[in-house]
Amino acid sequence: MLNIILFGPPGSGKGTQAQLLCDKYGLVHISTGDLFRDEIRKETALGIRAKGYLDKGELVPDEVTIGMFSSRLDHEIAAGAEGFIFDGFPRTVKQAEELDQLLAKRTMKVKRVLSIVVSVGELTKRILLRGKDSGRSDDLNEELVAKRIAEYNSKTTPVAGYYEMHGLLRIIEGEGSVEEVFRRLSEAIDHAA
Repeated sequence: MLNIILFGPPGSGKGTQAQLLCDKYGLVHISTGDLFRDEIRKETALGIRAKGYLDKGELVPDEVTIGMFSSRLDHEIAAGAEGFIFDGFPRTVKQAEELDQLLAKRTMKVKRVLSIVVSVGELTKRILLRGKDSGRSDDLNEELVAKRIAEYNSKTTPVAGYYEMHGLLRIIEGEGSVEEVFRRLSEAIDHAA
């Protein structure tokens, strides 16, 4: 089973690239951002709790994220999924360890971790533009965008080190056309297979 973690800060293009990779490799895309938005839209207890953190530009606590993620993983496996792209998860070393345990219980493991790297200036520009197009309030405030990027760098970057120690991490240049970034990601996956 091909399981890929797609890693990168807000605005790095993870969602766009994840969909392209799912189409090419026949994988199921699990995005914590989509999970959060779905739970918030349904106004579940977990969704309301997650919204409080997201509105402040903070990461959602591990226990909330892991609970949502585990449930979705089981649902997709029961539906016949043969591989996954994990987008936005794990965001902490604790979540990475939890993911390893969740997958091991299902006789699965991570095959490759792809970290998309984009300059802060380009990230800010992309997120603000996305906010104008989507109307997402968390993407319209430049101060909040800067806080989200800083939060990502301070709390999530150590996860790269965790996967680098296991020989799974590949750094992917995230600037350029969608097609150029997709080609770089595909090459990294093909070399892992």
